[in-house]
Order: sequence, then structure tokens, then C-alpha cells
Amino acid sequence: MGGINMAKFKWFKTKHKGLRYREHDDRKHGVRKDRFYQYRMMTNGKRVQESFGWLSEGWTEEKCLIEISKLKQARVTGEGPATLKEKRKAAEAKREQTERDRITFNEAWAKYLPQAKADRGENSLVREESMFRLWIEPLIGNRPLKTIAPIHLEKIKSVMAKEGKAPRTIQYTLAIVRQIFNHAKNHDLFVGDNPAKKVKKPKFDNKRTRFLSHDEAEALLSEIRKKSLKTHDMTLLSLQTGMRAGEIFSLTWGDIDFGRGIITLWNTKNSHTRPAFMTEQVKSILLARRPKQYEPTDLVFPGRGGVKIKQISDTFNRAVAKLGLNAGISDPRQKVCFHTCRHSFASWLVENGTDLYTVKELLGHSDFKMTSRYAHLGENSLQAAVKRLEGTLNTKDNVVAINKTA
Repeated sequence: MGGINMAKFKWFKTKHKGLRYREHDDRKHGVRKDRFYQYRMMTNGKRVQESFGWLSEGWTEEKCLIEISKLKQARVTGEGPATLKEKRKAAEAKREQTERDRITFNEAWAKYLPQAKADRGENSLVREESMFRLWIEPLIGNRPLKTIAPIHLEKIKSVMAKEGKAPRTIQYTLAIVRQIFNHAKNHDLFVGDNPAKKVKKPKFDNKRTRFLSHDEAEALLSEIRKKSLKTHDMTLLSLQTGMRAGEIFSLTWGDIDFGRGIITLWNTKNSHTRPAFMTEQVKSILLARRPKQYEPTDLVFPGRGGVKIKQISDTFNRAVAKLGLNAGISDPRQKVCFHTCRHSFASWLVENGTDLYTVKELLGHSDFKMTSRYAHLGENSLQAAVKRLEGTLNTKDNVVAINKTA
């Protein structure tokens, strides 16, 4: 009623018990003044009041009586809304549900895109948009989210496979679909199970087996330093601590304990917190970078304007190219990228005889399968361990005894 105090108006009774009305001061409906209808009665010792609306809005006495009868029946049976407020709320929910059921995948993508732009690096975003345009939009773009089933996503898999797309590319495309459905659910645009969860992911082996030799790492650091000290320091940090790019980008001065030589990595990729241990060289470059005045929340490697970096500088890739580290290599798993630094850190540890459990903890792997890829690198140290065991036994005497028994 727009904040009008209904108590100040004069109410008139109708011939129907509990139904009353008041008249508008100057507005007419037909030949008589417009009327606003209201119903009041006592139920279980409590006063029940329902305000219907104006005669000019279609609320005649007959319509009010029909509505009163429905509400009374609902109170008795316990089925359906028992008050006008409940009924209007249910109608609004139904209207919202109808609007939600009409939202297409294209519309959900449009609502997802701003968040993707804020969260993704430019290269990732370009790739997502390409996958959407080429494979997703043609097959399910105009479909309402409600009607998209696993069979439609299987069709995407099938079409991409026939076009010769790699299993990894197909999996990446399905991940985009899953993310859009999750975003829609989180923003009340979709209700139900995410169909992408019911689609079997194509299998592929994306394990990187390439790691840098110590000479290659030294050459890479030297080449990067010529162009960018910041990129050099981030590369060194990954090579000597195993930190991921995202962990380096998020690193703040409050995370670094120079006294103990420990860097605390909060909420990492696996949602775990783990320590990284500084070498003297790492400690040296970080001390050199530390400003005289800073806040604990200040980023160690800020981007322009102090914001967090989203991807490593292309200085890294140009240095790799200049050194020819990827020359003649077509398999992406064998190519050097920034993540190769973390992989090299782990590989060097295993080559030096570090056990795989320790490597797992240093890398922050949640699954030992991730660490097991380095097992073959420890073959020499394993063989040496057996040789050491052999040296503790009196082998000659044992062989003689065995021969006599035979």
C-alpha cells in the first residue's frame, strides 16, 4: 500500500462475514468509487487478516470469496498456501523458476565470462573462448540449461574426437562446460545436478617427463637475468623450492620467515598449507628484493600497479627459445615451460637420493601417484642402496655354505 496507514481510513462492511472494504478518496471505478477489499476473522484465538486489492485491479466481492474459500480449505487440509502472503511468495518463486528454466547455455556463458576474465590469464581466457565458439556453442549454445543432459556432452566428445582433437583438448572443453554449470548453480541460475559430472573423461597421459640439467638451468637463469631480474628471481625460486607459478605470484612478505629459512604457502592448489625451505641463494635474492618499508600483505613479486601477476612474463619463453631448449620437440610434454622448473626441482632431489615421500611433501602432492612419476630417476640410488646392503653381509662365507649344502 505504499506505506499508507490503513487504520485511518473508514471501513465498510459487506454482507459477507469478515469481508470489508474502504473507498478511494477520489478515484472511481465505473460509476462508483474504487474499493479496496480486506478480509478479517478469528482463527484459533488469533486474528487473521488478508488484504486482497482494489476493485479496479479485478478484486470483486465474488473473487475475494473464492479466494477466502481456498485459503480456508488449505488451513484445514494443510495442502497449499494458507495465506495470501504465502500464495504470492509461491507465485513469485514459480515465476523465477520459469525464468530460470528458460536460461540457455549461451546466456549462462555470458554471465560466466566476467568472472573468467577476472580470474584467468589472458592466454587461458583466449583458449576458453575459442573452445566455446568452436565446440560448445554449435552443439548446446541455444539449449536451456535445464534440458542439457550427459548425452549432449557425449556428442561434443564424439564430434571433437572425429575431428582428431587430442584427449586433453576434449577434457579441457568439458571442464569449461562443468565450470559454467557450477557458476550457474552458485548464482541461482540453475538447479539440479551438473551433467558434466556424469560424463566420462577421455584418458590421456599429460605427465611431463622433461627436466632441466643443472647446466641448462644455469644457462636459462643467465639468459633471463639479461632482460628481467624479477623473472630471473621467480625462476630461481621455483627451481630451488619447487613452488608453482601461482604460489609465487601470491607470495607476500608476511609469508617469509628469514630467521627460520621457511616460506609458508597458504591454500595451495590442493587447498593445503605447506612450507617451502629456502636455500642460501633463495634467501639472498629475496633479501635483495625486500623494500625498506613494506606491509606483511604486500606482494613479493607485484605486477604493474601492485596487482597480482596472472602469468609468467614472456621473457621466460624468449630465453627458452634463444637457448634452443625446445628445438625439434613437438610433444608438449617434452617442452620446457615455467612448470619445468618445479619438475626439475623434484627430479634433482630424486637423483640425489631423496626418498619419494619427502619429495611428495616438499611438492605438496595430495596423491602419491603424482610423485611416483619420478621413481625411475632414483634407480641409481636404489641400486647403490642394495650394493651397500651387500657390503654388510659376509657374502663369501654364505656362498661357500650354500655350495656345501647343495
